[in-house]
Amino acid sequence: MTRALHLNGAVTVLTGAGSGIGRATAIAFAARGASVVVSDLSETRVTEVVEHITALGHPAIGLTADVTVEADLEKLRDTALERFGRIDLVMNNVGVLAVGAPETLPDEAWIRTIETNLFSVARSNRVFLPGLIAQGRGHVINTASASGLLSYGFDRLPYVASKHAIVGVSEALATYLGPKGVGVTCLCPSGVITNILEGITVYGDAPSTPRAPAHPLVSAEEVGRLTAEAVEAGRFLVVTAPEVHDSLLERARDIEAYIQASIEEQI
Repeated sequence: MTRALHLNGAVTVLTGAGSGIGRATAIAFAARGASVVVSDLSETRVTEVVEHITALGHPAIGLTADVTVEADLEKLRDTALERFGRIDLVMNNVGVLAVGAPETLPDEAWIRTIETNLFSVARSNRVFLPGLIAQGRGHVINTASASGLLSYGFDRLPYVASKHAIVGVSEALATYLGPKGVGVTCLCPSGVITNILEGITVYGDAPSTPRAPAHPLVSAEEVGRLTAEAVEAGRFLVVTAPEVHDSLLERARDIEAYIQASIEEQI
């Protein structure tokens, strides 16, 4: 079990919180008594989320931030500290996809995806972890994906690579930060009803809708609830479909058979 954090009275900072999972999680945190700092590329979306949360009677502020720019994350940190005096939780929530057959994907597809999805976590670590470590308490959430646990997404390899890396980084961070009083949660959703299609770049003749396992779709609000519960329970891994656990066990028991079955499904 990782370190738990009580959200009532906590100060939470979220990236990618203007819509989808980030928005729903920000609202879930606020409903549990947290102060929320909302950031996103879209000023319009930031404003809407902040107005929604404050209309419910919860403290929230927002600003635009580009996770590919470290100075934006520093401004986000400094604004949160100026307004609330501390930061207890940071949620790194971002995801862009490059979709196409592996042999068609140019370097730009790999670079943009990894720069946004993975390097944003590295930047966040530099900006936010020193403060969490110094105060000896806090929590970090990294949004990965079921694609970071199960490699079914051969039509979006840069995304798969970045999300697998985030799972690995999160596991290592949990080991590093736990003794320092800081918990880590890795969010690995399957199909979620969001606007993620806005972040897809298609290469070649690939369909614009990525491949996905036969897991039930869930709402962003459900993911927000699950994430808030995981933080307060001190859980490391959050999935939105129990079938993920079954697949992980099957792969661990016999990876050769698991891969062969995956190949045969495509024949």
